Amino acid sequence: MKIVHYCLILIISGSQILIPLFANEPVDILKSWAQSPQNISDAVYPTNGVHSSKGCYASNNHCIAKRNKGDPSDPLFPSQWISDWTMFRVFQNYENNPPPYTNPPATLSSQDYTVSFGTTYYDANYMPEDKDGKGAMLEHYNEYCLPIFPIKDNAYTCSFISLGNKAYFLTYDDRPKNMPQCCLFSPLNHPPRQDFIKHLDYSKERSQQLNGSIQAYVWQAMLDKGGPLFGYAFNREASPDAYSSSWYRHPQSFFFSGDTTQANAPIVSQNYTSFRAEKPQAALTWDKVAQMCPKDNIPICQLFKGQ
Repeated sequence: MKIVHYCLILIISGSQILIPLFANEPVDILKSWAQSPQNISDAVYPTNGVHSSKGCYASNNHCIAKRNKGDPSDPLFPSQWISDWTMFRVFQNYENNPPPYTNPPATLSSQDYTVSFGTTYYDANYMPEDKDGKGAMLEHYNEYCLPIFPIKDNAYTCSFISLGNKAYFLTYDDRPKNMPQCCLFSPLNHPPRQDFIKHLDYSKERSQQLNGSIQAYVWQAMLDKGGPLFGYAFNREASPDAYSSSWYRHPQSFFFSGDTTQANAPIVSQNYTSFRAEKPQAALTWDKVAQMCPKDNIPICQLFKGQ
C-alpha cells in the first residue's frame, strides 16, 4: 500500500498534518459527509513528497532529505508486498518512551496502549483504468479504524485505498451511524514510491533504539515546527523474504501522531508482523473501490481541512 502510509497515508499512512474538521463538533456531524460542499481540488495535502509533490520545489530540493556522511544507504520497498501488522494506540507514558517500538512495546506497560490489527497491500506497478497516476496501496483496519479522526470510539472496520493518484476511504457494516460506505479522500494522494524514504530524514537518535537493530526516519522539519510525528523504521540488516527468498531490509514499523481531541491517540505505531514480497490479488484489494463506491458522484470525505 498507507493506504496510508496509506496514512498521512500520510493518511494511508496517517494525515496527521491536517486539522480535523470535526475536532470541536459532535460525531453526529458525520451525517453531512455526503452533502459536503468542499471543493475536491482543495483536498491535496503536503506530505513532503511521500504522497504528493505539494510544497516541494527546487528551492527545497523537491523535498528530498539530506544524507550525512556515515548515514546508512536508503532502504527500498519491494515492488509488490503484503503485510499484516499490529497497531498500538499509545495514550500515556509516551513522552519519555518514543517510537520506534518493539512488538509489544518493551518500554511501555500494557496499560499504556490498546492493540488492534490490520493488513497492508502494495503494488508499485498497478495502473488504474483512468491512467491517472501509478501504483496501488490498501491499508485495512480490522474492527478498529485508524485513530486520526476526531471520533471517540474508533471500533469500526475501515480501509484506505490509493489507486494511482486518487485515494478513497471505505467503511463496512460496523461503521458509525450516517458514515458513508465510500468517500473520495483526495484526487492526489498516491502510494509511497519504492524509494519514498528519501523524503524523510535519517534519525540517528531513534536508530539507536531497539539495540541499534533498525534504521529510523522521520519528517524532522515538521517536528521542528512543533508539528506531528511521521516516521518509518526498517531493519538494519537484510534478511530473506518469506515469499520470494530475496534479501532486503524489511520494514519494521510505521509510527505517527494520531488525534488527541477525541480519539486519545497521541502516538500510533503499526508494527509489521508478516512482511512478504507477494503480489496482492486485485479481486480482494483494488477492486473494492469499484465494488463499494458509486460510479458517479462519489461523496467527498470531510475528514480534515487543510492548513
